[in-house]
Amino acid sequence: MDIQKVLFVTKFEELWFDALESLMDLRRASLNHVVFLNVIQREKVALHRGKGYEKKEEVRLREMANIRFINWAENLFEQGIEVGAYIVVGSLVQKVIMAVENEDIDLVVIGNLKKGKIEQFYAPSDIIEIIRRSGTPVLVYKYKSGPEAGAEKPFERPLLATSFSETSNQAVAYLKHLDKVVKKVNVINVADPKLLKEPSAMAVQKTRKESRRKLEEICDILIAEGIDATPSVYIGNPVHEIENAAKEFNATMIIAGTSAKESWRERFVGSTPRKLAENSVFPTLLIPPGKQG
Repeated sequence: MDIQKVLFVTKFEELWFDALESLMDLRRASLNHVVFLNVIQREKVALHRGKGYEKKEEVRLREMANIRFINWAENLFEQGIEVGAYIVVGSLVQKVIMAVENEDIDLVVIGNLKKGKIEQFYAPSDIIEIIRRSGTPVLVYKYKSGPEAGAEKPFERPLLATSFSETSNQAVAYLKHLDKVVKKVNVINVADPKLLKEPSAMAVQKTRKESRRKLEEICDILIAEGIDATPSVYIGNPVHEIENAAKEFNATMIIAGTSAKESWRERFVGSTPRKLAENSVFPTLLIPPGKQG
């Protein structure tokens, strides 16, 4: 699918205009419209506990967001990008879904909404819930840390993590449309040691060769689209190995397919895509089923 319209969801504390600027390469992949969304949570418009809803505080927060969005919009207008904006009070997930449906959004960009373990257990991840209910890819944006901290072009050198499942195939199909943006992609599969049929070096090599063959097939698909792609096989904990591979290859983003459903086990233990989205230091693009275009 083409990325024509992006929903940029920001609370301003964790996502700024420089992040959006780092995505402007997507203009080569049809980007022509950005919609800003700022969701004011109801607890922020209550001045003191027990005092209830405070309309004046809502007005103040709305005006602050409006000023920022006007400044951002002027910059985008100069680059030939259309702009829309929503400043609303309510539930983040609900308001994001409404904006996605109203605006026919192709990609949601959102800051890292990291939560504590207890909160994660009792409530599904906001990010996974947005994907489940909207069926739209979500990029969880994270700034580069360390001496060179700041925004970086996420789509330049993505790492594609695949389990060879149907949802993983959607991520491959999604990448095919980004040939004008992606410079190189490293495609990896992490084999679970528990799935090895025999506790021997021969079994490990058999698993590695089979995974390598499948990875090479994926790379051939991407190479045919003009995207430089390299396969790699890892064995171990998926989240840990994917994170290590991203650092090893100096990736700018991690891409993974994700299911539209979340089992009770995944809610308690955590699915690999969800863990990456919430805990990885890299921007993470999650692709839902049925978005291959």
